[in-house]
Amino acid sequence: MSDSTQNFVEKPEEASKSSSSNLRQRFPSKDFNPSFQCPLDSDEKDDEEVKPSILAAQEHKNKLRSLRIRTLSTLALFFLLILFVYLGHVFLVALLFFIQFVMVGELFKMARIAQKEKTLPGFRAQQWYFFFVATVYMYGRFVRKNLWSEITTDRRLMKVFGGLLRKHNLVSFSLYVAGFIMFVLSLRKRMYLYQFGQYAWTHMILLTVFMPSSFFVSNIFEGIIWLLLPCSLIFTNDIAAYLAGFFFGRTPLIKLSPKKTWEGFVGGLVGTVAAAILLSSVMGRFKWLTCPRTDLSIGYLSCPDDPLYQPRVFTLRDLDPWVPDVVIEHLADLARQPWAPQWLIGSVMSVEITAQPIQIHACFLAVFASLIGPFGGFFASGFKRAFKVKDFGRSIPGHGGMTDRMDCQILMAMFSYLWYHNIIRTAEATVSDVMDMVTSMGRADQLELINRLLEFASSEGLLQGQA
Repeated sequence: MSDSTQNFVEKPEEASKSSSSNLRQRFPSKDFNPSFQCPLDSDEKDDEEVKPSILAAQEHKNKLRSLRIRTLSTLALFFLLILFVYLGHVFLVALLFFIQFVMVGELFKMARIAQKEKTLPGFRAQQWYFFFVATVYMYGRFVRKNLWSEITTDRRLMKVFGGLLRKHNLVSFSLYVAGFIMFVLSLRKRMYLYQFGQYAWTHMILLTVFMPSSFFVSNIFEGIIWLLLPCSLIFTNDIAAYLAGFFFGRTPLIKLSPKKTWEGFVGGLVGTVAAAILLSSVMGRFKWLTCPRTDLSIGYLSCPDDPLYQPRVFTLRDLDPWVPDVVIEHLADLARQPWAPQWLIGSVMSVEITAQPIQIHACFLAVFASLIGPFGGFFASGFKRAFKVKDFGRSIPGHGGMTDRMDCQILMAMFSYLWYHNIIRTAEATVSDVMDMVTSMGRADQLELINRLLEFASSEGLLQGQA
């Protein structure tokens, strides 16, 4: 290459410097910057700035859409519940069974996914068979009294179902043993671990979800209020805790649910107790909600006024049955001390509160719903985190699965049942209980019982005016 050619072909750096100097000579502005951006580069930056705003707008739109779907489904569930409350006890039991069926189905599916589902003919049928056995045992136990009221009026029904009801526990156990034998006979090589894992999953799901929630069946027949009030308190606590946490939440409550705060936890307690006092008073005014159903009819229902729903005056002395004797004796000793202010003690002991007994019981239910109930939700959250899923299913639009909405209700079902039968209605025999025992007697004992009842009725004057 000649020297002239070398002089003509400049290096890129030198070419850029020379072009910059020429431009400065032509445009001697002090604002001139040789490293200017072309319009294409500026458009790309504008696009980068626009993209986050578009994504934010889309996210906001999705949130509104999710909120709309969630609100509509909540309203639909609310009106559906009102409809079933209007239809009565038997329809509510049917609704409860449907909810349990969906929950168990969601958990069965998750159990199969957890163990990488394998093709095994008939194994799903075994899972649902054990669900059927659990249904026979739990529902038969809680509906037994109502069934006795139905079949004792018909001799043919008594012959068909009387023996089954009397031997209900044995029948349930026999059905379970049949399922156990079917499981053992279905064991296959190279599938043992999977089959035993699913067997354990099935029993765990039935023991922790289906059987506890079945206690609501008994509550329904004792009065719809004993289903409606506990469930309402759980929902109220969820709403009150959310609002308190939204406006005042600062301190995290538990790692399983990072959005839960202590402020929301306390606010939920206060709001739920206040709602319990109001809701129990309103519900206690309706016979349809308070009267127990002793049969399986769906017609009009009436019952005598229950003192549980009548206002009365309470003092601190009414707390004696609730407080251990040791505490009462210790407080009495303190009150007798010379330094104890007698005027203050007298003022406190003379405080009177007028309320319905159901309101007092509702406050205890509210405390449980606020302090213990949320742990059912925490348990479910940990369960979902273990399997890296957001929801248990998609059965309720905007809410996830049925289990996502009913997780806190499971503990509440057991507590409300135990509270009612151990605190409110203690050792109270009903006509159905007596008929249950009478039908299991021999003929001679039945005749003797009839004679004694006639003697008792005559001595009490119950037969006066009877033909």
